[in-house]
Amino acid sequence: MPDFTIETTYHLPVFRHRTYSDDTLEAACRAAIADDDWDNSKKDYDSCGEIHVTGIWDGADTAYARPPIQIPFQFEEAVTRRAYHFEILLGLLKILFDDVRVARPPAHDWLARSARAIARGEAILAGEPDPEEPVDLPKPSHVLIRLQEEGVRKAITAVLEVDPSFKAVQPEAVTDDEVHAACLSIATTMDFSDAVGSAEFQAALLAIRSTQRRLTSD
Repeated sequence: MPDFTIETTYHLPVFRHRTYSDDTLEAACRAAIADDDWDNSKKDYDSCGEIHVTGIWDGADTAYARPPIQIPFQFEEAVTRRAYHFEILLGLLKILFDDVRVARPPAHDWLARSARAIARGEAILAGEPDPEEPVDLPKPSHVLIRLQEEGVRKAITAVLEVDPSFKAVQPEAVTDDEVHAACLSIATTMDFSDAVGSAEFQAALLAIRSTQRRLTSD
């Protein structure tokens, strides 16, 4: 049975409380960060970071005496795992963006790589080991509702034509920024779960009827 020397680490937060007087909050924060006097600092043992592996060497008691072994990704500190995974997601997004920009189908392995990235990201957020390979591709989803700002602009005109309570507002007075902000607010706060549930039920019935017709026609 082989021996391994493994270095593990946890980060212990060190903090201080000090008053800074400045013109703005941002200026005070910059002054606090630039302040290198830590004579009255305290250690926060209640908020220490998780234990993670920072070094591995082959053999017993061989720390820094032999070439280090690559640390398995899942035993890195969580913040390191997130930073590395961010690079993966950014690369995948660049591939998709380039394909969409030139109106061509995504690369053949893009879906598989994305599925692995999604599974790994979920494991990182849950503090769990990396998923086993291979990762099953997620089932396709379908866009049910798309909120178009152009359609909202037309609705604004229609509302203002019939609602006298807004008589002081002209359609052209509503800015694109206001329309955009309103769309974002609705998209993030409106609950479409009932509509989606109804659509799923209707799709299920349609699929069942299609299967029934196929089976009875055989």
